[in-house]
Amino acid sequence: MADGMDDETVHAVGVAAVPGALSVPRRPPPARPIPPPPVLFEAPVKELFEALANERAANERAANERAANERAANERAANEKAAGNREKPPPIRAPAPTTAPTDENAESGDRPRKPVRNRGFLKRLGRRAALPALAAALAAFVVGTTYVALATRTTEARDPETSPDLGRWAATGQAVQGAGNAARSAGDPFGSADVVASGVPTRVRIGAIGLDSGLETLRITKNALQPPKRFDRAGWYADGTIPGDVGPAVIAGHVDSKAGPAVFYRLRELTVGDRIDVVRGGQVVSFVVTRTAWYPKSAFPTEEVYGPTPDRQLRLITCGGVFDHRLRSYKDNLVVYAVAG
Repeated sequence: MADGMDDETVHAVGVAAVPGALSVPRRPPPARPIPPPPVLFEAPVKELFEALANERAANERAANERAANERAANERAANEKAAGNREKPPPIRAPAPTTAPTDENAESGDRPRKPVRNRGFLKRLGRRAALPALAAALAAFVVGTTYVALATRTTEARDPETSPDLGRWAATGQAVQGAGNAARSAGDPFGSADVVASGVPTRVRIGAIGLDSGLETLRITKNALQPPKRFDRAGWYADGTIPGDVGPAVIAGHVDSKAGPAVFYRLRELTVGDRIDVVRGGQVVSFVVTRTAWYPKSAFPTEEVYGPTPDRQLRLITCGGVFDHRLRSYKDNLVVYAVAG
C-alpha cells in the first residue's frame, strides 16, 4: 500500500486481493442472447385442423351423394308410376241404363238419352202391385183344393178303429178305402176327364232300371195295405185309382227278401224324367217321374200320397232305410211321384 493510506484495506469489486500483486479488475463476460423458444405443437395443431377440414368435406360430399341418390330414386319411381298409368287402360264402366227413345229423338238423333232413375223404387212398386194378385191366386188355390178334398169325402164321421191303416207296410196314417179319385160326384170339375184306357192294369215296365213285372191286385186287409205275395212281382192298389184314370194310382212292391233283392230294389235309382209304362187292357199308359221322396213310416204323408189330384198321376212305393228286427220291417218308405205324359 502507499504511504499515507490507512491500514484499512479496501477491496475493489472484482479485484482479487492478492498481497503484493497488482490487482486488475475483471470485466464480466458479455451476455449471450437467449434464443427464442421454439413453437410448441405447431405441426400437430396444423394436422388436426387439416383432418377436421377433410372430415367436414367428406361429410358434405356424403350428404350431397345421399340427397342426389334420393332425388334420383324419387324421379325413377315417379317415372315408373307415370309409365304404368299410361300403359294401364282406364276401367270401362257399364253404360247407364237409358230410357227408350221417343219418336222425336229417333228422328233427330240430337238429344241424348236420359238414364232411368229410381229403379229400386220402381221394383218395390212392382212388387207391391203384385202382392194383391198373388194373394188372390193363393186364395183361389186354397178354395179349389178344399172343394176337391171335400167332394171326395163322405159326410159321415169315420171310426178310427175301422178305418184302413196303410202304414204297416207301405204308408202310415188314416186313409179311406177307395182313396184318390175313385168316387167322384157328378158335379166334380175333374170327373169328366177322358180315360185313355179301360180295364185293369196287368204289367209295369221301367226301362231306366230294367224292370218288367206283372201286377198283383192289392187290397186293404186288417187295416193295412196287403203286400204282394211274390217278391219278384209288384201290385196295384185296387181300392184306389186305376193307373190312367184321373187321380193318384198306387203301385207297391218289395225292396228285398231273405233271398236277396226284390222287384223294387232299384227303385231308388229313378230320377226326374224317367219313364214308367203301365199296361192296361192291352194299351200302354205312360208316366214321367217328377220327384222322389223318403218318409219315416211313423210320419208318412198319407194325404199327399193318396189324396185326390186334378190329373192322372202314379205313385210307386217300397220300403227302405233302417231295418227294424223287432218288427221285421224297414222304418222308412220311398215314394216315386209321376204324372201321365
